[in-house]
Amino acid sequence: MADDYLVRIGKLIRDARQHRGWTQTQLAEALGTSQSAVNRIERGNQNISLEMIARIGEALDSEIVSLGYAGPMHLRVVGGRRLSGSIDVKTSKNACVALLCGSLLNKGRTVLRRVARIEEVYRLLEVLNSIGVRTRWINDGTDLEIVPPASLDLDAMDADAARRTRSIIMFLGPLLHRMDHFRLPYAGGCDLGTRTIEPHMIALRRFGLDITATEGIYHAVVERTAPDRPIVLTERGDTVTENALLAAARNDGVTVIRNASSNYMVQDLCFFLEALGVRVDGIGTTTLTVHGMADIDVDVDYSPSEDPVEAMSLLAAAVVTESELTIRRVPVEFLEIELAVLEEMGLDHDRTDEYAADNGRTRLIDLTVRPSKLEAPIDKIHPMPFPGLNIDNVPFFAAIAAVAQGKTLIHDWVYDNRAIYLTDLNRLGGRLQLLDPHRVLVEGPTRWRAAEMMCPPALRPAVVVLLAMMAAEGTSVLRNVYVINRGYEDLAERLNSVGAQIEIFRDI
Repeated sequence: MADDYLVRIGKLIRDARQHRGWTQTQLAEALGTSQSAVNRIERGNQNISLEMIARIGEALDSEIVSLGYAGPMHLRVVGGRRLSGSIDVKTSKNACVALLCGSLLNKGRTVLRRVARIEEVYRLLEVLNSIGVRTRWINDGTDLEIVPPASLDLDAMDADAARRTRSIIMFLGPLLHRMDHFRLPYAGGCDLGTRTIEPHMIALRRFGLDITATEGIYHAVVERTAPDRPIVLTERGDTVTENALLAAARNDGVTVIRNASSNYMVQDLCFFLEALGVRVDGIGTTTLTVHGMADIDVDVDYSPSEDPVEAMSLLAAAVVTESELTIRRVPVEFLEIELAVLEEMGLDHDRTDEYAADNGRTRLIDLTVRPSKLEAPIDKIHPMPFPGLNIDNVPFFAAIAAVAQGKTLIHDWVYDNRAIYLTDLNRLGGRLQLLDPHRVLVEGPTRWRAAEMMCPPALRPAVVVLLAMMAAEGTSVLRNVYVINRGYEDLAERLNSVGAQIEIFRDI
């Protein structure tokens, strides 16, 4: 076998093992070999027979491993089926990645409950493991334990994994308190000076961080200092706010952050910081006051809340397929605007009384959606920072508007070109007119039709296409769905549990 093929096989085995929640030692015991042999296999440093691949596949209950890597994952969707029953919302992807970065603040043991088992999390775990952080899935693979080393080995960082997650930018806040200079890879397209990066730099310079970028690497030099006045974020972004919070948490003093995001993942990070002993005033507002600690060394156990964007995805699935479906554990305070808009469009639904999430702070409901005759909203659909309509929920209104009577204008002003991907719905019978890179006019109702197509490269539009395929009579194929796996845990299998018919397959 070629060396690069061994590396690919090794990564596939490692991903399957982590998905099962096993350590290398557990897999070695199942195979009757040593942990060091498993480590060599996963690094691509050991020849491996087809018989051994089959044994590993059997041990991990992973047909993918038994067949070997045969290209990207695809979905075959038999549409026109009604959904029924109930489905739980998983924990927040964006909160989990922020908490993984936040675990670098703590010298003690961190346990995160019900962590989302998604590609974005796996990439961050690969990065953390490569620099010496010990992580393992516990409690039958439900929870994640994180134990840091005395010192991090950033020179050993898995650069490939780091470049596959933009969340690596949130390492800057914790690391600036741990070392005076370091390097980080960054994802392609994230150049300094762009909208998504420069606000981070403006905030973190106040703590003494200076960054230059050459050849895909951030070169960081730290001359530690404390902000002498409030930090005003130039963009009310979620990750920008999180980075500023992570830097402020170990600043031995009081840091005021203004124009802060108050979105769901930021609130979860604030709750986690409080569990570490860091006092944060103003949670849920745009002014956060952080009473930092120079040293954090505690054993902490924290439960991130549920994902409002996944909840919106499941709600949209019910609407588009004209189904009655109960969605449990919905974080309602981050969906109130969306539900208000849908009520005006004619959505028939019930909701339970509110109850507390496992973090004790976030408000949840169970939501039952029924088939409804929807009318296009009078006003355009457009996002705003929380408490407005969530930026990531805007694409789902394209599918919902497509089944409503009338024309709906969607203005996705935040992301360049994301609206363009929504026009992929036209391949499935939609009538969407792109007015400019940020605005799309949707006309409904739609008679969906099956199609075979490539998955859009943007996460939320990709799921929107999948939902439309579920509504279209006949068999559709959505190719190369890695982007969906970045943000959703076992989405196809979970939709199948409430009546969808989605088959996962790979090219042989």
